[in-house]
Amino acid sequence: MTINKEKNNGILTLAIEGRLDTVTAPELEKVVNEETADVRELILDMKGLEYISSAGLRVLLAAQKKMNKQGVMKLTDVCDAVMEVFEMTGFADILTIE
Repeated sequence: MTINKEKNNGILTLAIEGRLDTVTAPELEKVVNEETADVRELILDMKGLEYISSAGLRVLLAAQKKMNKQGVMKLTDVCDAVMEVFEMTGFADILTIE
């Protein structure tokens, strides 16, 4: 998995590519925890994300809870396969997906 970061005026965009699974989820969790202290908007660009596991879903849920306290979190460019996981798990109702 690759994470490209861009921070601008309190908006952090993380472009995630590859697989978000048990092996890579801790990496995303670390980036979210380290980079979001002064952020009011977190955008997760998932254009390059091919797969997400339950470990990845857990990281997204933790990020959502953190951002609810200080701003907003949005997911963009979610592919059909990942969107299907969100819909089957109910995450489509919890997360803001554009």
